[in-house]
Amino acid sequence: MEFLNAFLMLFLIMDPLGNLPVFMSILKSVPEERRSAVLRRELLIALAIMMLFLFAGQAILNALSLKQESVSIAGGIILFIIAIRMIFPGRGGVMGAQPEGEPFIVPLATPMIAGPSILAMLILFVNNEPERQLEWALALFCAWLLTSIILLASKPLFKLLKQRGLAAIERLMGMILVMVSVQMFLDGVVHYVQSQSM
Repeated sequence: MEFLNAFLMLFLIMDPLGNLPVFMSILKSVPEERRSAVLRRELLIALAIMMLFLFAGQAILNALSLKQESVSIAGGIILFIIAIRMIFPGRGGVMGAQPEGEPFIVPLATPMIAGPSILAMLILFVNNEPERQLEWALALFCAWLLTSIILLASKPLFKLLKQRGLAAIERLMGMILVMVSVQMFLDGVVHYVQSQSM
């Protein structure tokens, strides 16, 4: 896994363009002067959660007696479900209907940005190549920064791309994530079979 591949994969999973309509819908009930501050707060909380899993994810897995294969398989399944919802969205969008009011941590910080699939991916990065942890942290920060810029520029982007343009981008990203999720699942199964045969 190269730095650029890791950055692109993390950025695709965060899916800021696909999440734009959902974010705007959730923040609609928040006073306009508060929206930018709420969004920045949620983005920083998401970054903190992801960095925590990047640096302490393995310790969390060890405490729960979970193997890398289970994380890969579970992450692949969750990512597949999210990708299918991106391609065939329901009435409430990818994450379903959300309660009104100012959001705090849920659903914007997690699971919209720091979702289970990206947390599983971060743990896998560190599991496979622990000596490159700082490189993975930089890839994560760059993906988060680009996601933040897109989400903070939501109004002009929404006007430029319109609902149909955003829907098309979301479906395209969903198609890519379906392939990524299947690969994650297959990698987990292969590693599990290899570990059992040793």
